Amino acid sequence: MSAPQSSVTPFPLALVPTYDPSNPTGGNPLDVNVNAIFAGLEYHAIWNMVMGFLVWLIIPGIGLLYGGLARRKSSLALLFQSVMVMAVVTLQWTFWGYSLAFSRTGSAFIGNLDNFALRNVMAGPSGVLPEIVFVFYQGMFAATTVQIVQCKRTPECVFDHLADYHLQGWLYKLPSLDFAGGGPVHQASGWAALAYALVLGKRTPAAGEPKSRSKPHNTTLVFLGTVLIWFGWFGFNGGSELSFNVRALLASFNTNFAASCGVLGWVLVDYIRTKGKFSVVGACSGAIAGLVGVTPAAGFVSIWLAGLIGFLTAVICASLQNLNEWLRVDEGLDVFRLHGVGGICGSFFTGIFAQKWVSMLDGASLASGAIDGNPVQIGHQLAEIVAIAAYSFTLSTILLLGLKYTPGMGLRVSDEVEMIGLDLDQFFDEQIGDWSAFEQEKLMEGRGEVGLRLGTIEGQRVGSDGETGGPSGHGSEEQFEMTSVTEMTKREN
Repeated sequence: MSAPQSSVTPFPLALVPTYDPSNPTGGNPLDVNVNAIFAGLEYHAIWNMVMGFLVWLIIPGIGLLYGGLARRKSSLALLFQSVMVMAVVTLQWTFWGYSLAFSRTGSAFIGNLDNFALRNVMAGPSGVLPEIVFVFYQGMFAATTVQIVQCKRTPECVFDHLADYHLQGWLYKLPSLDFAGGGPVHQASGWAALAYALVLGKRTPAAGEPKSRSKPHNTTLVFLGTVLIWFGWFGFNGGSELSFNVRALLASFNTNFAASCGVLGWVLVDYIRTKGKFSVVGACSGAIAGLVGVTPAAGFVSIWLAGLIGFLTAVICASLQNLNEWLRVDEGLDVFRLHGVGGICGSFFTGIFAQKWVSMLDGASLASGAIDGNPVQIGHQLAEIVAIAAYSFTLSTILLLGLKYTPGMGLRVSDEVEMIGLDLDQFFDEQIGDWSAFEQEKLMEGRGEVGLRLGTIEGQRVGSDGETGGPSGHGSEEQFEMTSVTEMTKREN
């Protein structure tokens, strides 16, 4: 995600392809062999393409994770969003996103449209990579960022590189240390999610609503999503060196080690809080917290410090169980707690624990934190934290308010749709769960008995474990929701 925090290239100058501004595409392939300048360096492009493929897996992984964490009646919508996020962001990134983030003549805060629609982008060198490889890899980060926050408009894709990763960016020059996007991806998406929760408002409560409303409806989906995210994160951190060397390999190792320590940290907090009980969702959350925490530090710290960062980040996030109540928001997927707070922890710990010898594993970069006698780096990290928070939260709020009050747009569905769920309202012939219940609803639709069906069939269907209820045994929750719909239908009739 980031270039090394040094103006010195980690390769002998004789091996680094030289970018020619007069020939930005690398030449006309009908006249010259555009591969020639990368002779002997092909393995770097292979490495980063594979890393990009791994990052791609994070996007459906988040869809499965959120689908499991959400209530069953809106789970399908979250899976659909993961596909649409990839499609829409890929289009936006190709047209203007890449140019605004990485155009070579951009300012310290934003790029320009010199590379609009990837104009003059192909085989010209970006470091040791053909630029088209660089575009693909960074585009996966842009899509992942939007997928994390799951809202219609977010500014973090642009901020992703305006200040932090563009060579002209002011945070890059400061420098703040962020190896793989802990700030522009996780902190930015966390603050955008908080802004979304504040502008959207809380879900509409109903009298007698059970506490199971906020519980994950399908732990299996949560587990599967976490597995894909964990696996994809090897590409997230391992490829952010933008070349193949020992530093990139250490970043990959640190990724797994920090996630493992994060699992232990979160499970420990759960074990103490519940007096000897465990949680699969908690273990999965710990893995993600560890991954978020180590993201900015992966290429700056040793193995044991990476584990410590993962452990501490997970413990801090797990300890903030009541954060939504403290902030008076209804942020059901815990994006701010895991990615916002976790990203802040990771950035701060990077300023403390960054080590020169680790950054020098690429052959030239020098980056140190307080542990190496450079306490001012903590101040640089705090500057990054404040800047990203202010930018992402402020612009997200402005954009969301604009959508909220624009006729024909809006942010919320009606109370009735909120009660029956997005899946039944917005999708045809599809649902998560028992198909026979859906067919029953179709038969009864014309009789004005939809609410009755929803209150009996769906609320009382038998799960795979033989118990009445949904896949997680939350039949009483569904019965309550659908009975409420019945009452609303009666009032309307």
